[in-house]
Amino acid sequence: MSSAEPPPLQLCSFESRRADQMRSLIERQGNVATVVPSMREVPLDENETALDFAQRLLDGQIGVVVFMTGVGARSLLDTAETKFERQEFLTALDACRIAVRGPKPAAVLREWGVHVDCRAAEPNTWRELLAVIDKELVVSGKTVAVQEYGEPNEDFYDKLRQRGADVLPVPVYRWAFPEEQQPLIDAIEATIAGRFDAILFTSAFQLTSVLHTADGIGCRDTWITAANNCVVASIGPTASEALRRVGLTVDVEADPPKMGQLVRAVVAQGRKAGQ
Repeated sequence: MSSAEPPPLQLCSFESRRADQMRSLIERQGNVATVVPSMREVPLDENETALDFAQRLLDGQIGVVVFMTGVGARSLLDTAETKFERQEFLTALDACRIAVRGPKPAAVLREWGVHVDCRAAEPNTWRELLAVIDKELVVSGKTVAVQEYGEPNEDFYDKLRQRGADVLPVPVYRWAFPEEQQPLIDAIEATIAGRFDAILFTSAFQLTSVLHTADGIGCRDTWITAANNCVVASIGPTASEALRRVGLTVDVEADPPKMGQLVRAVVAQGRKAGQ
């Protein structure tokens, strides 16, 4: 007689933009999903920095443009179009050397008819981006505009400056904490109570938001200790680096860095030893 099936895993995800997709991926394999949005994207209204970039681009002052995200590229064009002609902007952009961090900004530029000189290899972190820039482009003595996503990447900027670049960060949106904090508080308390088998992170900022909320209710260290009793799962190297920096052990890292692969890897891992 076969042994009984193990109970479903209790998985907690802090995914925001694709929360419904994450829930579906978890539940499709017969597990229980707690999906708690941990952040929100806030467009920057009256973005003078982006408009200044567009003017400098049209004036021929930008040598290299780096696109980090597809949604950020679209937001940048939307902002530029409030003051400049679309085709004039795209023609000036196409005259620059262009690097992209991954497939999504590459697809947007292809849609616009704008070439791409180089694209980072997976897992598409700033390190792979820097490596391909080193191989394909010359940045010394040039103004390098970087379309930011969420928070500034000072490590990346410092490396570009070390190579002689004049770095121009171009923010198009920023991350903010969720307006409704209670679901995040509930998830933090549930982690401390030992109710989750695994917690899943698909970006470094999700961790920032969780820790900010835990700080607010006075249980940051307690949460970190409890989280280490779960399987801690990361979408890729950037998120893993952030998790390790605060003392969390990364048990699972998706390869390739996709949500479906992340969930499959967590389910394959199962519960943490001793739980």
